[in-house]
Amino acid sequence: MTLAGTVCWGFCFWWMRRLSVKQNALFDQLGEQGQRIEKLSKVEHDLIKEVHPQVNQIKEGMDEMIAVVKENPKKLPTAAKKNRLWFGHRPGD
Repeated sequence: MTLAGTVCWGFCFWWMRRLSVKQNALFDQLGEQGQRIEKLSKVEHDLIKEVHPQVNQIKEGMDEMIAVVKENPKKLPTAAKKNRLWFGHRPGD
């Protein structure tokens, strides 16, 4: 019985050691993945900071164009009329 208990203890020790090694490897991989995600997140944040002012400038430009169009309400040709002009006058126009 003592011999069987010693063999079981040895097997359990080996099994737990094996699990511990795998767990440590997994934790190392997760740590590396976390560092990569942090780097990508920082790069993404920097890109957004670069683009954000440009978006505001475009929006301000659009606001100016809307104001100009509202000040000068000329009758602009619709898309259908523009298409007809490309092909010349049709009979009946």
